[in-house]
Amino acid sequence: MPATLDLERLYDDHAPALFAFLLNLTCSEADTRDVLQELFIKFARQPQILTSVRGERAFLIRLAHNLAVDFMRRRGTRERAHDRLGAELVNLFAPGQDPDAQSFRGALTAALAELPADQRAVVHLKLWEGLTFDAIAEALGIPPNTAASRYRYGLDKLRERLRPLYEEIK
Repeated sequence: MPATLDLERLYDDHAPALFAFLLNLTCSEADTRDVLQELFIKFARQPQILTSVRGERAFLIRLAHNLAVDFMRRRGTRERAHDRLGAELVNLFAPGQDPDAQSFRGALTAALAELPADQRAVVHLKLWEGLTFDAIAEALGIPPNTAASRYRYGLDKLRERLRPLYEEIK
């Protein structure tokens, strides 16, 4: 990457995916916007951060994840954050006309909110961003096997939680 940072290109290329990832992690649109703003302010102040980066997207996801974790720690304990998540579900999916699809989307949003943050992050990156376990591991700073097991545990919990609804609307 050149010595000067093209912040506009960086934002245009990565902000939508980072926003979706952070929203899934924080379950709060306001918190997501705060963390995303903090991330891009960091680049505006220190453009040299990206000079030796190999995988730009993976690096941004890792940095966003770390900032989100720091943000949540500053706001209180992890338990308090999880309690808040249960109280305010953020609709992660676009509304549709089909009542069964709407019902399933709502149940999926609730089921995702019930996952531990580390599993929710991996599930989001795998399913919605299409990242490999190696890329997820690099982005989150964990071993690839840990990413794979968090994904498997997360999917198992989602299946268990959503199976009755799926059987009902099938």
